[in-house]
Amino acid sequence: MTQVSERLQSVFTTQSAHKWVNKASTAEERIAKLLKLKAVIQAREDDVVKALHADLRKDDEGGRGEAAPIYGEVDQVVAELANWMAPVEADPTPFVESRAKITSESRGIVLLFSPWNYPFALLFQPLVSIIAAGNCAMVKPNELAPHVSKLAAEIINEVFEEKDVAVFEGGVDLANEMLELPIDHIFFTGSPAVGKIVMAAAAKHLASVTLELGGKNPVIVDRTADLQTSAATIAAFRNVNNGQVCLCPENIWVPEEMVDEFMAVVQGTFQAMFYKDGKLNPEANGKIIDERNYQRVKGYIDDAREKGATIVCGGAGDPELRSIHPTIMTNVPADARIMGEETFGPILNVFTYKEVDEAIAHIQQQPKPLALYLFTNDDEFSEMVLSKTSSGGVTVNNCLMHVAVPGMPFGGVNSSGIGAYHGVFGFNELSHQRSVLFM
Repeated sequence: MTQVSERLQSVFTTQSAHKWVNKASTAEERIAKLLKLKAVIQAREDDVVKALHADLRKDDEGGRGEAAPIYGEVDQVVAELANWMAPVEADPTPFVESRAKITSESRGIVLLFSPWNYPFALLFQPLVSIIAAGNCAMVKPNELAPHVSKLAAEIINEVFEEKDVAVFEGGVDLANEMLELPIDHIFFTGSPAVGKIVMAAAAKHLASVTLELGGKNPVIVDRTADLQTSAATIAAFRNVNNGQVCLCPENIWVPEEMVDEFMAVVQGTFQAMFYKDGKLNPEANGKIIDERNYQRVKGYIDDAREKGATIVCGGAGDPELRSIHPTIMTNVPADARIMGEETFGPILNVFTYKEVDEAIAHIQQQPKPLALYLFTNDDEFSEMVLSKTSSGGVTVNNCLMHVAVPGMPFGGVNSSGIGAYHGVFGFNELSHQRSVLFM
């Protein structure tokens, strides 16, 4: 058993007492904390941009893009929290002379682990829901993004008292210590492999969990789709953050008679977006987070090539820049490592079909992905594919965009995640719906 440090235990003891105060807090009190958080992030947005460039080589737009959804979450809480917190009347039948209601109460102390690919947004977005629901939080930024971790810790320490939100910087050993605490809820964003470890740790204390994981997001291009637009969109979104996005399209299914044109458009898009004077532009491409992950992604390409895959374009890497060239692979065999693991790198695996049932059958045989993408101008086609597949979310005729709709839940299913958040769904996820009957 991992030994828990004195500070961790001290903060946990403090929050264990204070969680009852937060549970009884008003919407106005919770909103005040979140408005202060928003103001501090806005004041330090330039620092956010610099930290994200240092850790992931994100450009100015990418850096500010991590702050924007946090502001949106806070604004929605400000507008709606009083309504979300209001008790809901329930039908007391069979006790007709009684009354019943359902109240949303805080879960208590929430352990929050952030990922390294969006280390700022995916720390503070969940934290907004945690605070809105009246919880305390013990937060660990991701150590693989050290500049963002340091900045996030500074912001949290400026905004919150430790009895409300406490931040701890460190690596795997610290995470293991934190998982020893009899916490009330764990919110983890990361890989399915680590998600299993978190869930096993939660089981020791019967803690509830929100697991935001990933998967190999499939794409089906229909014969009715606008091929030029579809291919260019897929190419662009596969390479966001150098492919290090849990929602990136990965396994692409294209009608066999359309595949040559599809790959030509993808390659042209790669050249236009990520190359300058024939050379990879590192500022446009971003970088793999660390050397271990660089070697992992490069290893997928080398392994697939050795097992018979065709490298249509890309396949090379620059270890000094920690960049992988945008890559297309075809004829990838089932036993290639990349077929069984989330890539988190700029590699498209392209497959062809004669009948769409071939693509659907493959998707059905794989773990349920975080996202499914369809490109089609046939609504019946969309509904047919949706009826035969399962995924955390779906965008039709684009990629990733469903995550940007505040009125829809974001989360996975089974191996791609448990639970969902954003807006009211985050409030509900971080709350317990309590039934109360008055007789």
